Amino acid sequence: MRKLVVGVMFGGRSAEHEISLLSAYNIIAAIPKTKYSIVPIGVSKDGSYLCYTKEDSILHPMDAKRVCLAKHGVPVTFEFGEEGRIVSLKGNGMKKRLDVVFPVLHGTYGEDGTMQGLLSLADIPFVGSGVLGSAIGMDKDVAKRLWRDAGLPIAKFLVFRSEDIKNIRFQSVARKLGLPFFVKPAIAGSSVGVHRVVNVKQFSDALRDAFSFSRKVLIERMIVGKEIECSVLGNDQPVVSLPGMVIPSHSFYSYEAKYLDENGAHFEIPALLSTKVVKKIQRIVLEAFKILELEGMARIDGFLTQKGEFILSEANTIPGFTKISMYPKLWEVSGVSYPDLIDRLIQLAIARHKKERLLKMIRL
Repeated sequence: MRKLVVGVMFGGRSAEHEISLLSAYNIIAAIPKTKYSIVPIGVSKDGSYLCYTKEDSILHPMDAKRVCLAKHGVPVTFEFGEEGRIVSLKGNGMKKRLDVVFPVLHGTYGEDGTMQGLLSLADIPFVGSGVLGSAIGMDKDVAKRLWRDAGLPIAKFLVFRSEDIKNIRFQSVARKLGLPFFVKPAIAGSSVGVHRVVNVKQFSDALRDAFSFSRKVLIERMIVGKEIECSVLGNDQPVVSLPGMVIPSHSFYSYEAKYLDENGAHFEIPALLSTKVVKKIQRIVLEAFKILELEGMARIDGFLTQKGEFILSEANTIPGFTKISMYPKLWEVSGVSYPDLIDRLIQLAIARHKKERLLKMIRL
């Protein structure tokens, strides 16, 4: 049997471009080469698509401050066949056929349903959630409202849009949410633009920064508790990993703590919790995954309070995927190796695509 050709898409136009490259570097290195042939596809910050004939398509992969796309990428265009299906990438005499795509595009224009929409229109299997789940998971406001309406535990929050910025008052927010509270872009990930606020000056700076990433900003009550993360895997019958605990050395698990400071946090994998608490967290996480219409994979984050409550924080539909990232590490301690995890995700994408093609459609 011929190897399936997997297009690994990375980079992108979001503020999480560099993190995407780190994730893709590890995925490309770990994909089972006996089953899959890899086509690395980089998306530059200006939105250009570059196809690579070699797998060394990322320079300085372990240095988040210097990581970039390699210069030997060939500019490509998508070639479409019958019924709008992508049949190949073309450029400079090169032609690569794709059987499935593994998008590792963190943040906007990759994790938010836009790329998923393109791949759906092109009728090609892809790893992760579909258009709806991706869009919902990316929007913290919408996700929290759905969880709240389903009766799942969340922190109290307020939402403001860019046109409201002149009318947002620190005293009013503090009165409703208490101090400290968090200001974050409603549509962003990797803790980009997230700020812990305790005074008026911090509030003004935090709003300005958060609105530079998203037209909608979420302000959330601080939850005191252990920061817990769980990985989810599956389509119709998803399963939840053992929980892990993040112990940041900063005031919170910021972008800097995650990616720029090697001592920014340490992890308890798996978290040292009782069986009863683990099962409670897994039950809530599984329900949270289903409510947001997620598929394939996601990392669900939350806080475990001293009273034993698990408060949901957010969902990440394309979580960090380096070998030291929480998503694969949690599966590793739950019995699924890194290469096997990648293989399962690809097979889940293919299985979902086959089911979708059985649906009744008008065919000319």
